[in-house]
This record gives sequence, C-alpha cells and structure tokens, in this order.
Amino acid sequence: MSPGRVCALLATLVSVFASSSIAFAQLTVEPVAEGLAAPLGFVQIPSNPTAQVILEQGGRIRLLEDGALQEVDYLDLSSVVTSAGGEAGLLGLAFSPHYADDGRVFVCFVDPNGSTVISRFRRSGDDPLHADPDSRVDLLWPDGQPYIETVADHHYGGNLAFGPDGYLYIGLGDGDWSNDPDHHAQDPASLKGKILRIDVAVPDDDPEGYDIPADNPFVGLDGVLGMIWDFGLRNPWRWSFDDPSLGDTGALIIGDVGQDAWEEVDYEPAGVGGRNYGWRNREGAGDNVTDLPAFSDPLVDPIFQMGHDTGSSIIGGVVYRGRALGAQYVGRYFFGDFVAGQVWSLGLNVDAESREASAVDVQGYSGLATGAVEISSFGVDATGEMYLVSYGQGTVFRVVRDTTPPPDADGDGVPDSSDACPNVAAQTANGCPAPDSDGDGLPNSGDACPTR
Repeated sequence: MSPGRVCALLATLVSVFASSSIAFAQLTVEPVAEGLAAPLGFVQIPSNPTAQVILEQGGRIRLLEDGALQEVDYLDLSSVVTSAGGEAGLLGLAFSPHYADDGRVFVCFVDPNGSTVISRFRRSGDDPLHADPDSRVDLLWPDGQPYIETVADHHYGGNLAFGPDGYLYIGLGDGDWSNDPDHHAQDPASLKGKILRIDVAVPDDDPEGYDIPADNPFVGLDGVLGMIWDFGLRNPWRWSFDDPSLGDTGALIIGDVGQDAWEEVDYEPAGVGGRNYGWRNREGAGDNVTDLPAFSDPLVDPIFQMGHDTGSSIIGGVVYRGRALGAQYVGRYFFGDFVAGQVWSLGLNVDAESREASAVDVQGYSGLATGAVEISSFGVDATGEMYLVSYGQGTVFRVVRDTTPPPDADGDGVPDSSDACPNVAAQTANGCPAPDSDGDGLPNSGDACPTR
C-alpha cells in the first residue's frame, strides 16, 4: 500500500475519532452476577430466553437463570483447563443453532500442555441447563491431533460463534512471540492467526467431528488448509456477527488486539471470506514487518483503529439490536479496551451496493468505564440487550440507560425534578414527553417539560 494511501486512511480514522461527541451520563451499568472468578464470556442459551452461561477462566461454566447465579454449573472443565492464567484458560463457547434438538455445545480452552483444544459436549439428558462432562469429543485437526499447538503462551484467540449460515467460526491468534516471527498468520499451512469455518452438523461418530464447507474460499488450493476463512489476525479477541435474527445482515466484526501501536476493528459483509487482514506485514493500516511476503493481496484495511495513547488491548464487542437503550443506539457497534477500561461505540455506514461499512461518529461512555473495569467481553441476551463482563471485578453487568439528570441541568440554580428534561435533546435519553407534548401545535423547547 502506498504511503499516500496509508496517510489518507490514518487521517480519516483520526478525524472520525477526533470529531466524535463524547456521550456523558447517557449509559450506565447494573450488576447481574457477582462473585465470579476471572470471567471471560457471557453467552445466551438459545433454547431458554431467561438463561445464560458465564465463562470463568479456570474452567467453570456458570449458569445464570432468571437473573440469579446458580450453585450448580452448566459444566465444570476446571480439571482439564490449564491453571496457568495469563491469556490461557477457558476461552470460548458456542451453542449449536439447533441446540433445542441436538443439545450440542462447543468450547475452546487451553489445556495444561499449553495447546488449544476445541471440544463438543451434549446437554445432560433432556436437561438444557446442564451439559454432560462425559460426552466430550475433541475435534481433530489436519495433523491428526485433537489440539492445536502454540509456540508462545499467549495470543490464543479462542472465540467461537455460529454464523448466520449455520457453520461454526473459530478465531485463533498467531500463538507466537512478538511480531509473529514464524509468520503463522500468513502461513497457509497453519491454523494460527486465522478465522476458521467448519461444518459441525455431522454424525456423532464422524472421525474429525466436522466437515469443511465446499464453498470455503480456499478449498481445493494446493498447500492451503481448507478450513481457513480469513488470514492475517494477531489476536482476535473478541468478534461477533451482527445478528440477522434481530434485524441485520450477519456481518462479521472483529476486534483484533495490536502490538506496539494500533488496535483495530475489521468489518466483513456476510459470506465474504478469503480476506487477509494483514498481520504481521501490517499492524492496523500501516506497514509492520515486511521481510516475508503476505499470503495474498490486497490486505484489507480496518474500518477503525486507535493508537495506544487511547487503548492498548481492544475487546471486540457487539452491534446493539435491543430496545432498552433507545433507538439512537440501535445499529451501533460497541467495543472496549481491557487496559483502558473504556467503552466506545461507532456508527456503521453500510454501502447498499458493496455491503462494506465505514465507521462514523465514535462515542465514548464514561458511565460504563467507571462501572466496569478490565472489560474482557461483551454479550447479548435473547432480546439483544447488552452485557459487559468485568474480569477485574468478577462481575457481569447489564448496560442500561442512565436517566439520572446532572445537577441543575436546566440552569435555574436549583437541583430539582425539572432537571430531567432541560431541553428537547433530553427527551429520548431521559424518557421525557414526545414532541408537542404541551399541545401548542409547535414542537419546540416548551415540549421538554410541559408541566414545569
């Protein structure tokens, strides 16, 4: 990529961030589960809208039912998950989209040898709220092993999710030391530094536990592993699909953790695989280590990146498709940073023809940052409402609208109830009356608090 193109992209990204309005006191959090041990994930159980699971790094998969943390776990894998801590542990979980019928659930964890394992389990009998630990089947990889070895003790990735197409997507980090010296993320014979796509709707006795979809982008190419969907990721933690069941197209949006300079958000329209996001040849939009060629061109630019003066360990999030936060937040992509303890959202300007997106109107939320520290993951419930997982506090929080007005918002010198609706702009945020609520025939500032 030419220096001019790099500069143009960086200028665009910086201007998007710099011109954003910071939204204070609009969103906040309330705890829904506390006393957790290093939680890393929050996943909705598809067959029960009132039940979710919470992943603890040490291997317990906790059950949250009707808003109450249960004493009996959904599944306890602490005996097979490494206790080394750091970036290792129980990393990802995805329920089969047909869970109500097949009872299958897939988990990704790091074993005591430091290898990545992806296993299939079944629910316990007819009980959808508990899994049978004895039903474990480890997926087999092209080398015939039921695990994926890593060189370093970090950059595992490990996120799992089913796409709108019903296939299981797996995000793996480069598993290497600084600057991926083994060039894993660009190696077509390595699973590391990639997004994988496999079909797990196979019989129980299938030897590998999956098939490779015939329409995967590299199927049939000599020297390229057929389950590879995308190249060029350093440590994709986390990523998600914009859920079409809640009203959108199923785009894949990835938060990829950077190294020394840039954290990035990558956007991929539904069904568009075969991309190369550039690592290690690129970090963010700029050149990084280029002594070895990338697997393929072009290298796809992030739609957003932030420098380490803002955040240094991005936590990919979700597109909000709920209702409780208000219409102004629907369709915005929320993400965070583990080190900075901050949450942002950005608008997605999607081109109708290409289906590509650009980032617009980046906003930061102080209420979320002060409520949840060391954010390790985002999640959504059955209605699309959003949750934050706080690793440092051992708490899962629900994101809610903050209707508390700032003191004396209307400037009358008295902090009182009239401060809830100081102007028309506050109506949506604070649940104030609709336009022309004073009945004068004109939608104007008098409608904000007609009974004042």
